Amino acid sequence: MDAKATRTGDPSDGLGYAQGALDRRSDLRADAAAIAALRERPDARALALSREVAILRAGSDRATLPRGEAEALGAPVEEAFLGLDAEGPVFVFGLPDDALDLVEDPDPGALIDRRKLVVPGRSDLAAVDLRALAQRGLTNPAEVGIAAQGKALVGWHRRHRFCANCGAPTKAADAGWRRDCAACGAQHFPRTDPVVIMLATRGGRCLLGRQARFPVGMYSALAGFMEPGETVEQAVRRELGEEAGVACGAVRYHSSQPWPFPANLMIGCFAEALDDRLTVDGKELEDARWFGRDEIAAMLEGRHPGGLTPPGPIAIAHRLLSVWAAGGA
Repeated sequence: MDAKATRTGDPSDGLGYAQGALDRRSDLRADAAAIAALRERPDARALALSREVAILRAGSDRATLPRGEAEALGAPVEEAFLGLDAEGPVFVFGLPDDALDLVEDPDPGALIDRRKLVVPGRSDLAAVDLRALAQRGLTNPAEVGIAAQGKALVGWHRRHRFCANCGAPTKAADAGWRRDCAACGAQHFPRTDPVVIMLATRGGRCLLGRQARFPVGMYSALAGFMEPGETVEQAVRRELGEEAGVACGAVRYHSSQPWPFPANLMIGCFAEALDDRLTVDGKELEDARWFGRDEIAAMLEGRHPGGLTPPGPIAIAHRLLSVWAAGGA
């Protein structure tokens, strides 16, 4: 596969973190000799993560570094084989939190966490938050997909150092895609948390809400974690009812998006609201309201008279709004 992001015609094309171009080669994970040989190849490269930010060459359009350069930053605490592309094998290295000297970017007005890496003699390197990596287009889309895959996997390892069955320490196995417990024999595998995110519509209006943590003026589609035993449709209806008091009928899936904060899968849907009465819960949301297509179009184009804005283009909520504003759904 090409290192550049591939276009498949899927509705998720172009979304942040969704443009993975790696052949994951899960068939190689149990072959320790094959993984070791891939690691030593001169074309091997690695995503280096420290304190959940990516370490990359300043000004580069790559989230990955040559494997030797990544190793020179410090011995990884977590390591996994992510896959192969046309340029070679790709790994992820989770560095110790104290391996590098990270200082805050001096720009206090930045909306996205951006940190600058300070390493004596290595001013050519920078540390960039993964949200900034995608939202500001700092690397090519395929590398953003690699960053999402690697961050989610490293985060899983850090949260599962002990067996959930017996409490004993676990050890990474299967090229970083499993953790084994020697005490009780349990095997643990990476998990993805499904989240429904939905645009409820009724007539020529759609429902958006805002949380207190959102930037001033930003409204988004409602969202929530799926619960055990639920279908996607049931979760959509439950979340809309709990957060905004809206009853919904038909639910239609549109697209999905990996969201590595920490390891979610956003499942984007449209839902048919049965009425337009709102009862905002006041906990998840501080406000919710109905918007017409013209108002949504103004928000997407940055010309809303009240200064209201949607999430950025990398977010699946932005895609749902764009589709609906254009007459879709």
